Amino acid sequence: MYVGIINHPEVSRYDLRSVKACISGAASLPIEVQERFGALTGGRLVEGYGLTEASPVTHCNPVYGERRAGSIGLPLPDVEAKIVDTDTLVEQPAGEAGELWVRGPQVMRGCRNRPDETTKTLTQDGWLRTGDIARMDEGGYFTIVDRLKDIIIASGLKIVPREVEEVLCEHPKVQEAVVAGVPDPYRGETVKAYIVLKAGETATPEEIEAFCSDKLASFKLPKQIEFRSELPKTAVGKLLRRVLIEEERQKLGKS
Repeated sequence: MYVGIINHPEVSRYDLRSVKACISGAASLPIEVQERFGALTGGRLVEGYGLTEASPVTHCNPVYGERRAGSIGLPLPDVEAKIVDTDTLVEQPAGEAGELWVRGPQVMRGCRNRPDETTKTLTQDGWLRTGDIARMDEGGYFTIVDRLKDIIIASGLKIVPREVEEVLCEHPKVQEAVVAGVPDPYRGETVKAYIVLKAGETATPEEIEAFCSDKLASFKLPKQIEFRSELPKTAVGKLLRRVLIEEERQKLGKS
């Protein structure tokens, strides 16, 4: 919704100054969107985080406090959160990435009639394994790196889709972008970007690649770029990366 508002061709005709504060969840919120929305409305747009199993919010940036770019903010009152190494299950210090675990009164008691799924998702002492890779800074602010299952491994190197998406969204012609790891016969997976341009804009893959090359390491650069009129989303606007990956697999199956 925020992307739609800031890019609406007639947005300047409306007075949006009644907006005081908005919270965004369900998908990553590029800092470019936060700043442009704030400039239009004079209000504060902050990013939060949650999941269905936690009823559904666990973190949020303070609406009237410090909003850190790219961060989901601080745990809500009575919520514990920690970063855990996915191999050793050891809690990680500030600055290190790992799986985000949360515990609090809003966390589910279990999966109905599915004890096997409950065991996979909840520890015996009530910690919820979110499946998201995150890190915590020295100030206690958390940042989602990406979904554990969405990490791209190309030629043995790990690539975080959100990092590439943030760079793509900085391009002045890009309205929305999502990055996925698609099958590649040589690298195992490679980085593909799906881009929706702003109304009336045109761009070439070469132009996008050149823009990214100044901001990303070479192995993180999108090797394939596809322009689309829209991207697949859920009913609440969450980008469906898995749908794009499945489309790529179907293409390979037909070739």
